[in-house]
Formats: sequence, structure tokens, C-alpha cells
Amino acid sequence: MNLLKKLQSIPLISKYFLNRYAPYRGAGIEIDQIDLANHHVRVKMPLTRKNQNIVGVHFGGSLYSMVDPFYMLILMHHLGSTYIVWDKAATIHFLAPGRSTVYADIRLSAAEVEEIKQIAEDYAPLTRQYTLNIVDESGVRIAEVHKTLYIRRKKPKAVAT
Repeated sequence: MNLLKKLQSIPLISKYFLNRYAPYRGAGIEIDQIDLANHHVRVKMPLTRKNQNIVGVHFGGSLYSMVDPFYMLILMHHLGSTYIVWDKAATIHFLAPGRSTVYADIRLSAAEVEEIKQIAEDYAPLTRQYTLNIVDESGVRIAEVHKTLYIRRKKPKAVAT
């Protein structure tokens, strides 16, 4: 395993780099907790002048971007480099205006990862769908996000003879 991969597997270092990712810094998005070993990431975003829309509530694009990569990152971490994991589709349904700090918990189970490995064992592609909620400080659902991921085990490279 190369040094960068080793560093990325340390939660504190992953959190440090993700929190300095330019789009996240610009929108005020912060990784609050990262526990890849237990398939969990918690993100938060306070309402600021940088991420509010014209009517003074959370901008929808920032709400989506705060959760965008995490199912893919969790799966990539657990499946390793022998799998392809891509975001295929996403939708967001806005349920209430976000007027304060908002949070999202992105979770997968170990059983889900094992099921994916079993299904993809024969190199057939599969898609998985996940749903998560973005909530405010009082627990009110602000948005519901649906993600579709494409997953496939990589075929071994042909050996030149």
C-alpha cells in the first residue's frame, strides 16, 4: 500500500484533507465525524452568507454537495482497488427551508459491503440505491437525497505471453 493510501485510511488525516477540499471550504461544509472502519461519515454545514440563497436559506446545491461523495468513498475504502465504484445518479427532494446548521449521517453496514462483494464476484456490474436525510439542529428533515451507485469488480488484466 502506498503512503498516500495509508494516510487516507487514518480518520484524522482523511478528515483534515476533506475539510480543506476547496468546494467544501467555500460552502462551509465540515466533516464532523469520519469512521470508515464502521462505515459512517457525519457532515455538517452552518448557514452562512456563502451558502445561502436569495431568500436567506441553505442553497440547494450546497445541501447536495455536502453528501455527494460519501457513499462512494465508504465503498471504495472497503472494497479496495479491485472494484470500480461510480456515482451513477442522484436526486434531492427539498422538504423544508434550512435556516440553521444542517447535518447528514451517511451510513452503510458491513453486511451491505459483503453482499456487494458476493454479487460482484463474477465481475457483473450492479447498481445500489441509498437514501439519506439532511436534518437541521432540531431534527427537522430539510432534504432527502437518493443516490444510485454503479459497482463492478475489475477483471484481471490479461497476461502478455
